[in-house]
Amino acid sequence: MDISYIVFIPLIPLAVFLLLGIGYQKIQPSVSGYIGVAGMATSAALSYYAAYQYFFVSEKIDGVYQTFVEKTVWMNFTDTLHIDMGILVDPISIMMLVVVTTISLMVHIYSRGYMHGDQGYTKFFAFLSLFSFSMLGLVLATNLFQIYIFWELVGVSSYLLIGYYYTKTSAVAAAKKAFIVTRFADFGFLIGILIVGYYAGTFDFETLNAVNAEGEGLLLNWASSSFMGLSVMTWGLILIFMGGAGKSAMFPLHIWLPDAMEGPTPVSALIHAATMVVAGVYLVARLFPMYFFVEGGYALNIVAYVGGFSSLFAAVIALTQTDIKRVLAFSTMSQIGYMMLALGVSSYKGHEGVGYMASMFHLFTHATLYFCPKRYQNKALLFLGAGSVIHAVHSNYLKDMGGLRKYMPITNITFLIAALAIAGVPPFAGFWSKDEILVAAFEKNQLLYFVGLFVAGLTAFYMFRLYFGIFWGKNTKYHHEPHESPMSMAFPLLFLAIMSIVAGFIPFSEFVTADKVGFEAHLNLPLAAIAVGTGLTGIILAWIFYKKENDLAEKFSNAFGMFYKWTFHKFYFDEIYMFVTKKIVFNLISAPIAKFDKKYVDGTMEGIGNKTVIISEKIKGLQSGRLQDYAMFFVSGVVIIALVFIYLWTN
Repeated sequence: MDISYIVFIPLIPLAVFLLLGIGYQKIQPSVSGYIGVAGMATSAALSYYAAYQYFFVSEKIDGVYQTFVEKTVWMNFTDTLHIDMGILVDPISIMMLVVVTTISLMVHIYSRGYMHGDQGYTKFFAFLSLFSFSMLGLVLATNLFQIYIFWELVGVSSYLLIGYYYTKTSAVAAAKKAFIVTRFADFGFLIGILIVGYYAGTFDFETLNAVNAEGEGLLLNWASSSFMGLSVMTWGLILIFMGGAGKSAMFPLHIWLPDAMEGPTPVSALIHAATMVVAGVYLVARLFPMYFFVEGGYALNIVAYVGGFSSLFAAVIALTQTDIKRVLAFSTMSQIGYMMLALGVSSYKGHEGVGYMASMFHLFTHATLYFCPKRYQNKALLFLGAGSVIHAVHSNYLKDMGGLRKYMPITNITFLIAALAIAGVPPFAGFWSKDEILVAAFEKNQLLYFVGLFVAGLTAFYMFRLYFGIFWGKNTKYHHEPHESPMSMAFPLLFLAIMSIVAGFIPFSEFVTADKVGFEAHLNLPLAAIAVGTGLTGIILAWIFYKKENDLAEKFSNAFGMFYKWTFHKFYFDEIYMFVTKKIVFNLISAPIAKFDKKYVDGTMEGIGNKTVIISEKIKGLQSGRLQDYAMFFVSGVVIIALVFIYLWTN
């Protein structure tokens, strides 16, 4: 298979970024929108073509999907340890190309209507293109260092997008928060990369993930060196996961995600749907053979439990939030946790790797279209639908909404479809991947299965709390009558809604699996029935509480008292982090160090400088300018040195 053209998929958004970034003052805003859309549409078309060529034209070898690599050495350290730049094509990179380009294209189209009239219109599309380039480069990376480079570029571009409204204090604070928290996590990621590279002697994914004919990792001797009871390689994998947990907003590195909603709604859809927050999931999936084989999958167990707890933690918080974008932010965190849980309970070969497949299926469908899988289409659709609502009522809060179904029929039906899909109602896309995740958890870890099942019920409840609160509930009197969004905003909603309906029927297990072989997945009817029943229970409860205006929700919130207050305030994690950073790190650690530095280090150096000046003032009189005086001092010095030398020699 010829893969040379695939390099243009990330390069086209890069070219658009450079064009719009350099010429933003000369390019008309309307033109810049079309340039951004055209560039992303071209990349998307190339991604679809690559997917078709890879899955349907290129033949398997011994029943295994091939891995294609084109790379060149960038930095050479040893015969095996070097940093390459290139592209790697395999099932998950092809899947992610389709996901990223599709969602990015929909966001570009949507942004033409949403950002219309904005002073930074051209700049906004330049930032979108930079973000898309960074994500596509990350997806195609051939080694750990290359993925780290694009990983940081994603961080930089997300900082620009979240802080796009730079005159807004909260947006600036949110951008800095996201940047600092993810940089802290990325420090662990970098250390993990160095550990893996040092002990394995390579950064290359193909070598790191190599598996023998017996289905075992080829380099298990990595685990021979130990530290604190675990192999050094396991520590390296845990640190790499730390980077993924930060980027994917896993507990306890989640605090940046809700605040990221301060960016424009298209940014929220882009970050939360298919790109930045799933980078951590993609990273673990990319290194899955290592996680599974090294030290019996110890690091993979950590992935599972962190994912499960994050999913439950975020779902509970989402129940009480009143800002619709923050509800969706915590929903994103919960669903990403779901994906991590699925990876953590997966094995490697055949149907035993159903967790890996289900995680990728959940990601793909939650985000995109081509093979129609399920879950990210749903999330993008929800964020874009939320954007349409906010665009209509000029508010993010549920208290300012209600009865919008009469004014916004397209947004109403598309939001309902997305809510049904994410709630796991058949035959919508969310049902299929969620069922596979629960099957994997049931077979591997029943504690995590019940966590996942409970989260499924909570998800259905808070999503329909959102739906009924926006489109039904009270008949709010609006100062300006809401109206349906323009076609540039409505088209992505309709497109993604259709995909959310049909996505689940694609046989995803035949395309993307841990061992690249594929298998035929079957519906586990008893577990599926339990999951559907749990979801429907959540929907019915939301219908009772929120379809019509009543005081039931207030009564129950009062009944939960302090716990409700904790969840509403996100368990005070922002306050805890602020206390730790300001009161402890800044006041108790940084301030004394700064005082010591200023008083003693700077004081010492300043004292030396001042004394030097004083001494110079005292001795400058020796500089008379008369040659005979200099000759006298020189001769006197020579005589003194000679006398001292003679004294020491004779004694």
